[in-house]
Amino acid sequence: MSDLKKAKKVLTQYWGYSVFREKQEDIISSVLDQQDTLALLPTGGGKSLCFQVPALCKDGICIVVTPLIALMQDQVYQLKRRGINALAVHSGMSKREIDITLDNAAYGNYKFLYVSPERLQTELFNARLEKMNVNLIAVDEAHCISQWGYDFRPSYLQIAEIRKIKPEVPIIALTATATPKVANDIQEKLLFKEKNLIQKSFLREKLAYVVLKDEAPLKRMIKVIEGVKGSGIVYVNSRKQTKEIAEYLNRNKISANFFHAGLDYKERSEIQSSWINNKVQVIVATNAFGMGIDKSHVRFVIHLSIPSSIEAYFQEAGRAGRDGKKAYAVLLPASSSLIDLDEFVKKKFPPISYIKNVYEALANHLQIPIDGGLNHTIDIDLNEFSNKYNFNRLECYNSLQLLSRDNYIDLNEFNASEAKIMMSMSKEDLYKFQVAHQSFDSFIKLLLRSYGGLFENFNTIDEAQLAKRYNTSKSKIISFLKKLEEYEVLEYKEASNMPKITFTKPRLRKEHLVISKENYQDRKKTNELQLKAITSYVNSNIKCRSIQLLEYFGEKNLYRCGICDTCLERKKLPLNDIEFEEIRNQLTKLLEQSKKIEDLISEVKGFKKDRILEVVHFLINHGEIKTDGNTLFID
Repeated sequence: MSDLKKAKKVLTQYWGYSVFREKQEDIISSVLDQQDTLALLPTGGGKSLCFQVPALCKDGICIVVTPLIALMQDQVYQLKRRGINALAVHSGMSKREIDITLDNAAYGNYKFLYVSPERLQTELFNARLEKMNVNLIAVDEAHCISQWGYDFRPSYLQIAEIRKIKPEVPIIALTATATPKVANDIQEKLLFKEKNLIQKSFLREKLAYVVLKDEAPLKRMIKVIEGVKGSGIVYVNSRKQTKEIAEYLNRNKISANFFHAGLDYKERSEIQSSWINNKVQVIVATNAFGMGIDKSHVRFVIHLSIPSSIEAYFQEAGRAGRDGKKAYAVLLPASSSLIDLDEFVKKKFPPISYIKNVYEALANHLQIPIDGGLNHTIDIDLNEFSNKYNFNRLECYNSLQLLSRDNYIDLNEFNASEAKIMMSMSKEDLYKFQVAHQSFDSFIKLLLRSYGGLFENFNTIDEAQLAKRYNTSKSKIISFLKKLEEYEVLEYKEASNMPKITFTKPRLRKEHLVISKENYQDRKKTNELQLKAITSYVNSNIKCRSIQLLEYFGEKNLYRCGICDTCLERKKLPLNDIEFEEIRNQLTKLLEQSKKIEDLISEVKGFKKDRILEVVHFLINHGEIKTDGNTLFID
């Protein structure tokens, strides 16, 4: 059987599809031919299958590197549902849990091991990696390896190091957002043997991009939702806003719920499920929502605040209309949004001295001694921490992010973790314990009946369900589990919704902490350029929205979409695109110096006066040409 036939068989067996989407077959064929491959597919393009299918066609295990813990956990869950053995290693797991997981990856029958990039640098991981039969290395969110990308992470630069241990294993890098400069950088940083980019056009023919500047954005939002109908997402900047806007929508008879990383695991799952199953029309969320969500029939995505980059906007807006039917991506910025965004970028890069103070306060707060704390994971209340040390909440958070990206700590903000247990004793020793401690015997039997494999792996448990079965309270169950942990019968990890901090290096003295000024300044400059690009997009009233976005990602020879707000305005003019652009180009050159309208019209060649006036008035109305009443000029 040929490799491609085998791939199609795997696709049908595990996912129920008979054909691949556009470019998936090309990418999978490239990987099966052992070629390093960069897959550039827009949101909803089916990136995961591009490494999952070829990995299942070969003997061995696929190492998947991703920074997104929530997405990692979701993909492992989805693979297991399909009968595919998968594992994950991330912050928040105990050393023993990581040890067992890596042992299973090296010696067990597993096809996928998901890891965060920070874990690749540990001695524990590299020792096990040598023993693994690795068939593929997949690097998700690959733009994170480039300083020119919108989410650069220095830990990604270490990924190429594993090629020294497994030099014969091909790499597939995947991303939904990369400019040509970033795409080249990805391939260089991952030491591709040959440049090999397979890219699907970012063009979404039936997705209408719209920017609506309105003094009453919430009322306009209601009109948009009532007009479009169907399921949708509203993105906002803060957790507080998610709840406020959801309540506003419900008051206006639009069923809505809110979602952010601060909700506990069960709440998030229930809210997500109710929206996916159309029990709720609108989900109001921070950018924590959307990754890995498989819902194709989203009819609109509304942004009530301006994202920090074109890349972020394109990814979030692209969650609308993945079924190929008409959908809308609407940006509804308040008049203060650009000022707020500029301030946000400034606070994203606090002074280096401030970052060092946050690091020292963090170590003191968590009682980490000098040279201690390596791989130690602790829950942290970020509000309590910033208040205790009088840090600005946003600047404190961004300082932690910068420390994380320079690999001093690992900040896992979205780690809503479930309760887990694993037996510490052997079966023989456990039996002896039960005989000696009759008061725990029936409870231990309940655990063994309820969950399989407790002697081999950590199992997720539900304390409330156990309480029902045991006819007691949840708090009593938790106390039983803690007591059994004291007896070293089992290891118990309580459910947690708190962000987690892992010290990925031993604690340093503040004066020895090095925040690379070069990296810091380069990142800051990149963010400023990204701010400039998104500002230009929001303020542009002339150029087709789709063309603006596609040109940013390096696509050429584009045609107007005909359905965005600027195209619809242009359709009102009695001119075709060629005539309009020719008149506009002449006007732009002529207005390098201000002119009276009569002089200007007389100098435009090849068109009648009424046609020229149409374009002049259009450009004045859309702010491209200015007038003081007597003369015309361009700022």
